[in-house]
This record gives sequence, C-alpha cells and structure tokens, in this order.
Amino acid sequence: MATLPALEVPVGSEQNAEETGRAALAVAFEALAAGELDALEVIYDGCAGDLFGLALWRTGSREDSADVLQEVFVCLAGRGSKLRRVRDPRAYLLAMAHSAAVDVLRRRKVTVEAGDAVLEPVLPDPGTAADAARASRLLLGLPPAQREAVYLRHFAGLSFAEIGDVTGAPTFTAASRYRLGIGRLRKLMGVKV
Repeated sequence: MATLPALEVPVGSEQNAEETGRAALAVAFEALAAGELDALEVIYDGCAGDLFGLALWRTGSREDSADVLQEVFVCLAGRGSKLRRVRDPRAYLLAMAHSAAVDVLRRRKVTVEAGDAVLEPVLPDPGTAADAARASRLLLGLPPAQREAVYLRHFAGLSFAEIGDVTGAPTFTAASRYRLGIGRLRKLMGVKV
C-alpha cells in the first residue's frame, strides 16, 4: 500500500498552502479510487472541518452536521473508481456536504421553539387563550418523542402505525410514546385517572 501525503502543509504563502493541500487531496482521491480506504483518513483530516462548517451553516444543528459529515464519508467510501473523474475533489466534497445537508433539512422533523405556542384557541376568548397557553407550556415540557407522538395523533390525525412510519419507530413504540405523553399531560394538568 502506498503512503499517502498528509493534507497539512508547511508554513508558507497562503496560495502555496492551498495548492499543496489541493494536490494532496487529489492524490488521496486517486488512492481511494484505487481501493485504498486509508485515503479516507487523509481526506477526513484535510476537509472534515470545512464540510462540518458548511453543514452547520446549512442545518444550524451540530448533531445534523455530524450526520452530514458521516453521510458524506460513507458515500465517498462507496464511490470507488468513479472518483477518478472528479476534477476538483474539494469542490466535489463541498457539493456532497451541501446536498446531504439539504437532504437532512428535508427529512428533519418539525421542531417547536420554546417560545412558540403550539395550541391556539379557535375563539378569541381570554379564558380559552389562557388555557391554550398553559397547554402549550405543558406540551413543550414533554420529552420530544412524546410531544411529537401527541401532536401527530391529535393534530395530524395519524394512526399509531403512521406515527411509527413518520418517526421511524415501531408501531408499539409510537403508541407507548403517545400514551406516556398523554399520561404525563394529565398528571401535569391535575387530572385524576
């Protein structure tokens, strides 16, 4: 197995460092195209920060950005000889990260900010508005998986099987999350069962 150059460059002009980094990345891409999976480490060391930064900017979430980075490298590992056709490896990787980040955003579950009201009264009655505000606070106090199950059941009208499909959980888990969430809401509201 050939020894791959590190993407770190000696201190010098910024342009020289960029050219050296691009050249080392091109060598690593060629090695990966030849089946040398050790090249992934070199590529990761040289580009992971930029790819993570792009994903973070796009998604606004460190967790999602880490997922994007993983997805890029898993996909990259499977490209094999197709990588020989890549003219600019860095641009290629950034495009992959952007595409993966957009996919994450498409798949992302809708979240609610802490200050958002999740329930609003239908009629403009001050008492109803107060109840809706209280119920919203209580719903926001549920664990996210339970809150999501309650929302999907009551406001989206989904069955437990459909909730499971949406959340990627088994039907039994979706039903359990819903029941736990409703039970917790009842307890928080002072409802005796």
